[in-house]
Amino acid sequence: MAVIRPAESKDIAALLPIDLACFPYDAMSKRSFRRFIQHEHADFVVVENAGEVIGYAILLFRQATKLCRLYSFAVAPEFQGQGHGRALMAWCIQRGQDEHCLFLRTEVKADQQDVLDFFHAFGFVHLGLRSDYYDDHSDALVLQKQLHFFDSSRVPRLVPHLTQSTPFTCGPASLLMALAWFREPVTQPQHEELEIWREATTIYMTSGHGGCGPHGLARAALKRGLGVTVWSSQAGPVLLDSVRNEEKRQVMSRVQEVDIAALKAAGVKIKVRDYSLKLLAKDLENGRLIIALISTYQFDRSKAPHWVLITAIDDEYVYINDPDDDLLPWQTMTERQYLPIPRSTFEKAFAYGASRLRTAIVLSDEAIG
Repeated sequence: MAVIRPAESKDIAALLPIDLACFPYDAMSKRSFRRFIQHEHADFVVVENAGEVIGYAILLFRQATKLCRLYSFAVAPEFQGQGHGRALMAWCIQRGQDEHCLFLRTEVKADQQDVLDFFHAFGFVHLGLRSDYYDDHSDALVLQKQLHFFDSSRVPRLVPHLTQSTPFTCGPASLLMALAWFREPVTQPQHEELEIWREATTIYMTSGHGGCGPHGLARAALKRGLGVTVWSSQAGPVLLDSVRNEEKRQVMSRVQEVDIAALKAAGVKIKVRDYSLKLLAKDLENGRLIIALISTYQFDRSKAPHWVLITAIDDEYVYINDPDDDLLPWQTMTERQYLPIPRSTFEKAFAYGASRLRTAIVLSDEAIG
């Protein structure tokens, strides 16, 4: 019976020929093996069969990004096809999940179809291509597997997902998802999406068409029968620092002042203070949904404002329905539904601009929520 255990210095002599047989174009040195045995952020394990070392795996952890990298993975050729590789991969996946990693990532030689088939069988998908990656100048395919998904058994049904149809309607698309949850999905979502945008737009933003402000979105939600509470770390009109032109800033300010006055006249609560994860969790527990403004800097370094719908939370993650239509290469649309974001990452993302604006719209199936 095969045994998986931590690698030791005495294993290096057996690992060198295995690595050379599997990676003649990029074999590791004795020094490299020794370094990974001592690496404090690496898990280096070997597979033993009847006391003989027949394979190994090296996992590297990056806690800041919740990424687990499978740096190297090999089983001696004469022991392949006997289940040892599958057992070792299952161990690696479980280890990444135990460390609360979101993704397991690795590189595979682009022309090794049998190896690619092995990883595909475990749910790895193509993330990209790295040209001239190996010592023999061959290319590598970057593969990635998502390790954590929302446990759908926690809820009777999932909040539907909707992809925004324009670059500037993430807010309306988020509201439409909430409406589909509390009411019925609209028959022509793209038409309604633009109608909500016309009602909620700030007119101007960083460039191009203006996005939507929190007060305009709240007013659109109220018009469609939802209960609304607005949270903002700043009083009055917001997002003004995203536009340099003073005339445009004045227009944005006037538009939002009208929205704020209309909300107050309707009895909507506008709470000028930070909206914490503790409050967020309480609202979700009480059956509410939250549209939140995040900065995409934590994800793509673009510093763009982006509205998302928060659908769930647990001890490790905030789950969002992301309406963005710019899917990453490894994603399908369903992977933007209940997308897990580490709580620490979300805390950083939930603040936009130099003023660190934190704003959210809490929605409920009540006249005034």
